[in-house]
Amino acid sequence: MNTVTMIKSFAATGATMFALDLLWLGVVAKGLYAREMGDLLRPDVKWVPALLFYFLYFAAVVVFVVLPAVENKSLARAIGFGAFFGLAAYATYDLTSLALIRDFPLTIVLVDLAWGMALTAAASAAGYAAAS
Repeated sequence: MNTVTMIKSFAATGATMFALDLLWLGVVAKGLYAREMGDLLRPDVKWVPALLFYFLYFAAVVVFVVLPAVENKSLARAIGFGAFFGLAAYATYDLTSLALIRDFPLTIVLVDLAWGMALTAAASAAGYAAAS
């Protein structure tokens, strides 16, 4: 894969994930998180750590999911491995939080795991499409 294609893939993966996650966190599930997490949530977003997370996550999805799928010419692989990668990544946060943070809501864990799978599968498909 050449550099231009890699940049397109990274941009498509990142733009898809960022847009969908902003919609999810800011509109669709905003009430759920507020209700379930209450005082655990910050009143404002710390954008520097959030953007660092997104940049690292986009890069990992491109390297570990999108590029192998492109090499295998398989959208199904991008979607399937994207879903698994999302499950593993989101489980890192959610299951650790469930284990260590008092009263961390199980509902949030289950919803987040499903969202991580769907979001990463969609972002992986977009990255694959941009690279193909």
